[in-house]
Amino acid sequence: MPRFAANLTTLFTELPFLQRFGAAAAAGFQAVEMQIPFLESAALLAEQLQLHQLQVVLFNSPLGTRPGDRGVAALPGREEDFWRTFETALDYARVLKCPRIRVVCGHVGAMNRDDMEAVLIANLKRAAPHAAERGVCLLLEPLNPQDVPGYLLANTDCALSIIDRIDHSNVRLQLDLYHCYMSQGDLSGHATRLFGRYDHVQFSNAPGRHEPGAGEIHYPHLFALLDRLGYDGWVGCEYFPLSTTLESLAWAREWGIGSPPTMAARRR
Repeated sequence: MPRFAANLTTLFTELPFLQRFGAAAAAGFQAVEMQIPFLESAALLAEQLQLHQLQVVLFNSPLGTRPGDRGVAALPGREEDFWRTFETALDYARVLKCPRIRVVCGHVGAMNRDDMEAVLIANLKRAAPHAAERGVCLLLEPLNPQDVPGYLLANTDCALSIIDRIDHSNVRLQLDLYHCYMSQGDLSGHATRLFGRYDHVQFSNAPGRHEPGAGEIHYPHLFALLDRLGYDGWVGCEYFPLSTTLESLAWAREWGIGSPPTMAARRR
């Protein structure tokens, strides 16, 4: 049975951020993820997690230290900025008891790709042992070039090439099925061939990044495939609902998510 985590950056946006934790729990989720937790204190987020009996399973590293930054892990000359943001992320992971951080790399622009890859590898070789000591896995997520033009890691091949060169057991792939579909297709093939390389899965439908049933991707097949493969990690619901979040969760009711709160509470 898939284990679904609500992405609080894209779901329950009808509510202020701190109220989304309670809404996710009431809808039947037992875990959450988020893109950027750093706008709130770690202590305040931990309070919400404890109050609603949730665990946080993933968040992104900070985007940077300067206005306009979109990830600094691969930027030449910004190594110390990366380290400062990484230490912040590790502090949040400790307080929130979060086992995964997705490292945001940055965009190529006018920079040399080989230089950026070398910086990313060096930064993560330095960071990986510190994360491992704290039980935190570092993830690299490819982002498709149609939605995120210029991002250093445009497909799974790019990401795995970096991961192989880092060669540390706790630097792994984050498989976003939407981005994989947009850049490479063959989702069943990728999920199967790469099984064992990814530590976290996310999804949304195409086009538009909406919920299952609102696009071209047949998610019931993919969720069943992950079960058959033996994937026991979390599957992040990182999509933008077409209407309200609860209405968008019709696809998840067979797993006890999106039901009326009283029913969901009884299942917890």
